[in-house]
Amino acid sequence: MGAVFKVDQLIGNSIQGGPAGYLYQGLKIGYSPSSMVSLFIQILFTIFVVVDPFGIVPMYIGLTARLTAEEKKRTIKRAVITAFFILSLFILAGKWVLLVLNVHPGSFFIAGGIMLFIVSLEMLFGQPNRSKVSSNEKPDEEDDDERTSVAIFPLAIPMLAGPGAITTILLFTSSQQPLYIIMPMLFVAVAFTLITTAFSLRASEIILKALGRTGVAVIERIMGLLLSGMSVQFVYDGLVKLGIIIKVVQ
Repeated sequence: MGAVFKVDQLIGNSIQGGPAGYLYQGLKIGYSPSSMVSLFIQILFTIFVVVDPFGIVPMYIGLTARLTAEEKKRTIKRAVITAFFILSLFILAGKWVLLVLNVHPGSFFIAGGIMLFIVSLEMLFGQPNRSKVSSNEKPDEEDDDERTSVAIFPLAIPMLAGPGAITTILLFTSSQQPLYIIMPMLFVAVAFTLITTAFSLRASEIILKALGRTGVAVIERIMGLLLSGMSVQFVYDGLVKLGIIIKVVQ
């Protein structure tokens, strides 16, 4: 028994402090590997669909049409770093923001589910993504500062770190899962999604030629369909948290 304790302590100390250490603690308190993998897949899929790394390719091409190749590289790097910084702030402080505002997690689940459902409808019907950029927020093509500002607006905000992505992060941080499990998963999911976005934007011309605008639209609609189901589930979970309905055990 003592040997088992020493081995367990040795493993815990060897990975203490990093994401692996948090996941190890989750395993110790009873979270099975399969449940943690399932949770991570749900987080990754939701953030990936909401950010939509491939769906923003046509808009990116239009916004950077007058930039040189070197300027495009700097624009992508700046946009991705800015978006990661903004989303990281909400990962770290999102739950406490809700506490300060005295918003019940169930209420936010319902509001967030409705928000994501609107995003899914826009993806399904191929409408301009008003949840990311409104007609009043689009940059003026004649603006002299466009070459330097397009990375921050509208690419980083609100295309990458928009209301949909922020809402998704707040939904998961306000869930019943421990933060030391949720936070590392969110950081990894956001990093993976933004890295994928960077690669897709770097290869934007190739992707658009290979898939065509029709191919990109088909992928976007499939993602929208899947997101619509997840958004309804968020609303259902919110109603359960508020005690309005009783959770059905399958």
